Amino acid sequence: MTYPYGTGGASPYGTGDASAPGTGAASGATPAEATSPFGFPSQRGAGARYPAADGSYGPTGLGDILGDSTRSLTTEQLPPRTEHTPPTQTPPAGAAPKKPGRDRYLDLLRSIALVRVVVYHLFGWAWLTILFPSMGVMFALAGSLMARSLNRPALGVIRGRVRRLLPPMWAFSAAVLVLLFAGGWNPGTDPDHGGTWGWASLFNYIVPIGAPPFPWHIGDKAGLLEDTWPAQAAGPLWYLRAYLWFVIASPLLLWAFRRVPWVTLLAPLALTAVVGTGIVTIPGETGNAVTDFAVFGSCWVLGFAHHEGVLQRIPRYVAVSCSALIMAFGLWWASGHLGPDGWDLNDIPLAQATWSFGFVVILLVYSPSWQQLPGRLAKWDKLVTLSNNRAVTIYLWHNMLIMATVPIIDLAYDLPFMNDRLSSALDTTYSLWMFALVWPLIGAAILAVGWLEDLAAKRSPRLWPNGAKKTRARAR
Repeated sequence: MTYPYGTGGASPYGTGDASAPGTGAASGATPAEATSPFGFPSQRGAGARYPAADGSYGPTGLGDILGDSTRSLTTEQLPPRTEHTPPTQTPPAGAAPKKPGRDRYLDLLRSIALVRVVVYHLFGWAWLTILFPSMGVMFALAGSLMARSLNRPALGVIRGRVRRLLPPMWAFSAAVLVLLFAGGWNPGTDPDHGGTWGWASLFNYIVPIGAPPFPWHIGDKAGLLEDTWPAQAAGPLWYLRAYLWFVIASPLLLWAFRRVPWVTLLAPLALTAVVGTGIVTIPGETGNAVTDFAVFGSCWVLGFAHHEGVLQRIPRYVAVSCSALIMAFGLWWASGHLGPDGWDLNDIPLAQATWSFGFVVILLVYSPSWQQLPGRLAKWDKLVTLSNNRAVTIYLWHNMLIMATVPIIDLAYDLPFMNDRLSSALDTTYSLWMFALVWPLIGAAILAVGWLEDLAAKRSPRLWPNGAKKTRARAR
């Protein structure tokens, strides 16, 4: 299985150079040597190939409060009827304008994307990248929110996005770096990051403008955390890098989209056909960053199209038919360019780009714009709200928490009543126990550090923002 910032074939969109700084591969390490024994991959783009969500995080695509549900005037607020003045159907003068409600359909999509990220990283099922391309969905939702916010001055919007992103990342980076230094890692003597460059590249743990350095192996393979845990931990950071560059580029992209929409929308697909197929090879992490930008650029611009109403002006049957053809091309291309994990689209840039593009178009064309989750979906309302409010926390920490399930589950082997039969049963259901245990651990992470998302958004910190108080208030 490949890893996030690897070299050559070790990168999902491998453009790395084993001798270049910033590639993250230890000397002599191969992709096979870096495979996790837990059965889950640590590729970039897993699931949150990953997730950005809404809520207390602010309008960043990884979290956004859009306001309360739309309100209407009650009969007590209307002007009194008289014989000579017929009742009016417009609100009285001075009434506050209606506030837009949250788009719960987009909230639901973001929550599904996050769950798919966790499941993919745990089980490593390649078909999940086809069933639901989470990263394309999350970038599209982020692009839509970014387009809406750019009605305000661009510099302030970008500054707000960066502010909302960094504090949660700093908490995560601090935990990772403490573990790395405690394990004896020295970036100044690392064979891939040595000298001054090794120390300077630690800046990417503070602001994700590039790939953070990490050793492929540290500690003991039979230790508390298996020895490839740094690659697993750093895996989610590729998304933050791509998101940051999309945010910085958004004012220019939106300007271009409003003037030449179809060129701006399809240009990233054309770029992917160039840099993601080997026609042009850009070495090192620069190549990885450019490929990420190309692969998901059209999804980001699709968010613009959704916000600007462009998709709604296209006949639905035309949009769906064209999307189906583009997705079919993606699968056809994948069939002839299977990676080390078969149909995992994370290893096939052009297939990932085209499949995600068509999939997102269909999702947005059929967007029902719910203000409340309908029918049976309503029972998931609190979890959807919580996951949107804490999307950054969930995304950053889930890989580390998946690894943390292993030493906890291993304690069961030492229980006095464990015999060979029970041990064998635990072996065969190990991944299921990991899946069951990771969610309480994610809940603990939300309680421990999730409130940083509120502080980053300049809101009062909340421990468990699942919308329960607002629901009760509306009921009253």
